[in-house]
Amino acid sequence: MADIARITEVVEPEAKALGFDLVRVRLFKGGEIGDEEQTLQIMAERPETGQLVIEDCAALSHRISDAIDALEEAGEVLIEDAYRLEVSSPGIDRPLTRAKDFADWAGHEARVQLVNPVEGNRKSLQGDLVGIDGETVTLADKKSGEVSFALSDIHSAKLVLTDKLIAATRPLDSSGADEILEERED
Repeated sequence: MADIARITEVVEPEAKALGFDLVRVRLFKGGEIGDEEQTLQIMAERPETGQLVIEDCAALSHRISDAIDALEEAGEVLIEDAYRLEVSSPGIDRPLTRAKDFADWAGHEARVQLVNPVEGNRKSLQGDLVGIDGETVTLADKKSGEVSFALSDIHSAKLVLTDKLIAATRPLDSSGADEILEERED
């Protein structure tokens, strides 16, 4: 099994070199097309926008590929079998993976899966993020009310797509988006 911590050690400096923050590194088998090949998923963002454009993804993908290839040439194999590299922006309904995510997105709705159950033996929670204090996350769960749990007890968490979230996300430069150029046939 590949060492995600080691892969992250290799990937993070490549993201930082381009001015990006690393959001998530995940290795999983199978993909959207249902095959058995592994996928190394890298999510990163520009700190000022929370997004990446396609050119950013391409640049980061090349840097990561080059770094992994260089390690393999030196004798260190990070991922044993064939894999697909997927580099992307976290998207609007982004995963919450870092403590800062729980602070930055306080007030927005999130879906959280816990490792250890809380409040009536529940592992699945959904509601508005209240925030984070140290290593303790608080969520205003729709069923249980305000619930607090350790950041380390989170199996997965992501924002829920709502009108409020859409209104709060900062779009990339959209100047000219309302101008439509039409070709005329003469």
